[in-house]
Amino acid sequence: MRNEEKHALRRELRRARAQMGHQGRLAAGQTINRLLKRYIKRGRKIGVYWPMGKELRLDGFVRAAQKRGAKLYLPYIEPRSRRMWFTPYPESGMERERIRGRARLNVPQFAGRKIRVHGLSVLFVPLVGIDREGYRLGQAGGYYDATLAAMKYRLQAKTVGVGFACQLVDRLPREPHDLPLDGFVSEAGILCF
Repeated sequence: MRNEEKHALRRELRRARAQMGHQGRLAAGQTINRLLKRYIKRGRKIGVYWPMGKELRLDGFVRAAQKRGAKLYLPYIEPRSRRMWFTPYPESGMERERIRGRARLNVPQFAGRKIRVHGLSVLFVPLVGIDREGYRLGQAGGYYDATLAAMKYRLQAKTVGVGFACQLVDRLPREPHDLPLDGFVSEAGILCF
């Protein structure tokens, strides 16, 4: 029943995000990228993501962080593993090593010195939904869940969910392995958990 419930929630939340329309997502995205700039510090290692489908784009934040001297990292998924590594954000014109995923929703994987999540200062986490206690609903791959669980007893990166206000719900179904994020940034502002 729990998987069916999560599947229905994903469908409902994706529909709400799609109903924002292109211009609505664009305007909200600009506001969110501006709010995220408070996390930028010179030399800070920040994990970002490659947007899939209608996920929030972080282009404005990425440009600002690069100008201010932060070090950006993208998830790197090894074959036959759920736990992610993070590789440096590609420089302009850098070729991707390979593509991970199927159909139109594929994630480019870039080469470079890999670090684990506990080597980051901040990790921006994409989501389909998030509740008011910081529990997220992801794409159903389990990569972020496995990665966050692996740093549970180590020095922890600050975890910040990023998305649109329509993705915030009162409560999501939870499983024992789920961990709450530290915050959520949307066009409505910043929530800390």
